[in-house]
Amino acid sequence: MLASFKRKSTRSLFGLYRCVHNKHILIQENDGTREITLIHEKTKNSLSIDMMNYLIEAINENKDDVSLRAIILSAKGNVFSAGHNLKELSSAGIKQHEVIFRKATELMKSVIQSPVPIIAKVNGFAAAAGCQLVATCDMIVCSETSKFSTPGANFGIFCSTPGIAIARSIPKSQTTYMLYTGEPITAQKAYEIGLVTKVVPAEQLDIEVNEIIEKIKHKSRSVIALGKEFFYKQIDLDLLEAYKLGEKIMVENINSGDGQEGIKSFAEKRKPSWSHK
Repeated sequence: MLASFKRKSTRSLFGLYRCVHNKHILIQENDGTREITLIHEKTKNSLSIDMMNYLIEAINENKDDVSLRAIILSAKGNVFSAGHNLKELSSAGIKQHEVIFRKATELMKSVIQSPVPIIAKVNGFAAAAGCQLVATCDMIVCSETSKFSTPGANFGIFCSTPGIAIARSIPKSQTTYMLYTGEPITAQKAYEIGLVTKVVPAEQLDIEVNEIIEKIKHKSRSVIALGKEFFYKQIDLDLLEAYKLGEKIMVENINSGDGQEGIKSFAEKRKPSWSHK
């Protein structure tokens, strides 16, 4: 599907800079960071079937390439994403509805199963499935004017699937408030209840996200990938089962090439030389 994108690749001081885009998303990749920007402002960056397909492909493209270290999800305009495309939902039958929500689940799984951290960079309104996509990301950095909501009940469609991601990020009483009232919460409130990682002025968004990514890049890619996979596996296990799995993962980690390199570099008081494999 990426063959349908317009492409531009150039050499920069940091290596190969790549830019591809169509009317739905823009992909920019440089120095191990891939930024995927929703650019379909006409539909408030709604998660149409096409939009979701493009996002899934962009997230999964060359995901096992060790040069890829982090992915940013951002959006153009004052709405990060308004959620599902209501025109698609209103004009479709049950079979198509099943396709739409199955595709949304596939999109969320692609975020969770990506071996690299995915950071949502939000400067605007994230609503319904758009809020679900944001909450599914590993970290969320937003501007002070951003807002988050699950307003489905206002339109007769309860935000059931968005609630799955939100309930795994914030306490029940805050989740039910968002789901039952449909009222938006501010960036500061989202930070206070744990929905977002950091809140910064809009002009500092890029700086803050880049600083986080630089910290990630100093770690072993393979260790981060192993840790991310384990995190999402253990979070829904009971405590003792989580510890049982954790023991196995710790042994696997310590006996990996980069695990041994980390221990040796610490003992020898030097910077580690990661293989990322």
